[in-house]
Amino acid sequence: MNLNEFLNMGGYAFHIWTSYGLAFVVLVAMVILPMRQKKLLTRRIRKTIRRSKKS
Repeated sequence: MNLNEFLNMGGYAFHIWTSYGLAFVVLVAMVILPMRQKKLLTRRIRKTIRRSKKS
């Protein structure tokens, strides 16, 4: 088996590589989005604390 045959995946390459690509995108999103939400929530909490200290 050579590299070209492996990448062709017996004629199913489009479906297989698309599946791998979508899985990769979902996994990356599952890492990045919670980190982003934590950052936004932390900012919001700090802003609320600053406001309550001024009052």
